[in-house]
Amino acid sequence: MNHLPRSSQPLVLGIESSCDETGVGIVRGTRLLANTVSSSMDEHVRFGGVIPEIASRAHLDAFVPTLREALAAADVTLADIDAIAVTSGPGLAGALMVGVCAAKALAVATGKPLYAINHLVAHVGVGLLEPGDGAPGIFAGGNALPENLGALLVSGGHTEILRIRSITDDVELLGSTIDDAAGEAYDKVARLLGLGYPGGPAIDKLARTGNAKAIRFPRGLTQPKYMGTAEEPGPHRYDWSFSGLKTAVARCVEQFEARGEEVPVADIAAAFQEAVVDVITSKAVLACRENGITELLLGGGVAANSRLRQLTEQRCRVAGIRLTVPPLALCTDNGAMVAALGAQLVMAGTAPSGIGFAPDSSMPVTSVSA
Repeated sequence: MNHLPRSSQPLVLGIESSCDETGVGIVRGTRLLANTVSSSMDEHVRFGGVIPEIASRAHLDAFVPTLREALAAADVTLADIDAIAVTSGPGLAGALMVGVCAAKALAVATGKPLYAINHLVAHVGVGLLEPGDGAPGIFAGGNALPENLGALLVSGGHTEILRIRSITDDVELLGSTIDDAAGEAYDKVARLLGLGYPGGPAIDKLARTGNAKAIRFPRGLTQPKYMGTAEEPGPHRYDWSFSGLKTAVARCVEQFEARGEEVPVADIAAAFQEAVVDVITSKAVLACRENGITELLLGGGVAANSRLRQLTEQRCRVAGIRLTVPPLALCTDNGAMVAALGAQLVMAGTAPSGIGFAPDSSMPVTSVSA
């Protein structure tokens, strides 16, 4: 498999299969040509969460049709593609395996170089994409990420704050959740409240009719022993924990039921959501201020949450941090973000991964590529 020259504007095919979305995206340099996604979410609804085996089988069924649709949308063929990029981690092991095996097969069949990339860093890569209609890129300038950049990634599987010095080789993890991710907490609390799956949209909608101040739920890892000070940081100054919050909601529901009272579902939803977004935004802004971050990208599926977007914007504005939120279709898992990061690696002269790598379900964010 050939190594493309550093100076090219590569046509890159990106493949994403880390969870329940089968995504194929195509970019030329930083220009977005196609972003096709097939979701298996409806198949998981009755189970109240993503079932890895079902997700893996859905990827098998969806990959070829999704690939064909993306190639047609971009009006290119596999022969035109310069390089292939695929999510190699983190994610569900079986789901990752489907995408990685498909990418390896395409690379062997076409002789194209293959890049195994980090799903989380790819969420940042979308900031470089320019729509195919001549509109400006998400970040002003389009061809480079801004200096002093951070990324707040909030999804069903991850809640992390990153510092991005170089998207191709210098990504630092400043803080992350030590248990449930925010999206997982939403799903579990929605189940407790009888709201179904996925929990994020249901709670977000119901919370608008509730009183967020009716109940005070805990903000995990905000006690002084965890926070410390800027001079002497505590062990979890920029980290989050949502498992205790979930338990607090469960106890609250039990207490209302034990007293024979109607459970105030809307108030609980609103108070729970406020606890989540309050601690996420406060710690993220703190990490930015103490690490010289003046630009923040908000990504991940939970970036669709209206209250999270609102409070993040408010607190960033007060702190003098410019917030950027990509279009929702580029916040959730997709192949375009994988292709975008792959293109950056090609243009930086990074060597391809070859086909000897294995999927890594716990791939650290500091590893941009395998």
